[in-house]
Amino acid sequence: MVLENIIVPSLYVIKGIIILDNDGNRIFSKYYSQSFSTVKEQKEFEKSLFNKTHKGTGDVILLDNWTIVYRNNVDLLFYVMGSTNENELMLNSVLTCLFDSLSGMLRKNVEKRFLYDNLDLVILTIDEICDEGIILESDPMVIMQRVQIRQDDIPLGEQTVSQVLNHAKEQIKWSLLK
Repeated sequence: MVLENIIVPSLYVIKGIIILDNDGNRIFSKYYSQSFSTVKEQKEFEKSLFNKTHKGTGDVILLDNWTIVYRNNVDLLFYVMGSTNENELMLNSVLTCLFDSLSGMLRKNVEKRFLYDNLDLVILTIDEICDEGIILESDPMVIMQRVQIRQDDIPLGEQTVSQVLNHAKEQIKWSLLK
């Protein structure tokens, strides 16, 4: 007896996470599979993906042997990719977690300008959600707490200017309230 079409479950669910702006330009992308050998191939894929999805508000699409869930918000497009046999609900839970976590941390200002200003939060958030394609957490509240803790642990010399200014504002505010 030959079993040819058996799908073996894997922990490596996520194949990539992409954030594009309204013009199709990359803001952030992280690929967990070796499907694209060059950045040029990645950008061509992203252009094709943008052309297929930029008019929609969000859904599921099958493109180039990928299952992709996406969400459109103001001037950004969020994508989570998996293999063709991947469960769309799992991919969507990662997408929802990513968006809700960023929305909470950015105080509902999930827009291009705020994302650029807080790119460190985006990277930390994605790292807390999944590691090398393995989903670690899908609860936005847990992600926001973990990212906040990791942000507080960054040495002063490695913090961005906005982080230092925010910290200084908090210190001044607390000293005036005493």
